Amino acid sequence: MMKSILGNLDAKKIKIVIIFAKYNSIIVNKLLDGALDAFDYYQGDKKNIILIQVPGAFEIPGVINQVMDNIKTDCILALGSIIRGGTPHFDYVAGESSNGIAFFSKTKNIPVINGILTTDNIEQALERAGTKAGNKGWELMETAIETSSIYKQIQNN
Repeated sequence: MMKSILGNLDAKKIKIVIIFAKYNSIIVNKLLDGALDAFDYYQGDKKNIILIQVPGAFEIPGVINQVMDNIKTDCILALGSIIRGGTPHFDYVAGESSNGIAFFSKTKNIPVINGILTTDNIEQALERAGTKAGNKGWELMETAIETSSIYKQIQNN
């Protein structure tokens, strides 16, 4: 008989570290609120969340590395907002933070969820943080919970 491994949204036993950027805090704080609301909605226990604030998105991968080496957690959720400006700085920060997050997601045994918004302007960022497009923080927490459940099932198989 075929066996299926399917994710679920039961956050009761999930331990999660949320690393969030201080830069563009008007956006990132809305993402964080959405993520925390979703964790609560899916019956997660707030004592199972560790919040770590870093200066900006570029610093997130290094802190992910430290968390993976020093904190027992089921998942890491990275939250940030990078808004395109008139210089190539956007491309460097967006590319390096994304590559760093992807590296740790592929090389360790816990899921790392990339919740760094990359937008052309502040209006797009605000839409994704809770206006027209809904709150991506909520969606990202759902992804974190579901992916954590898949990892646990695979590891316990």
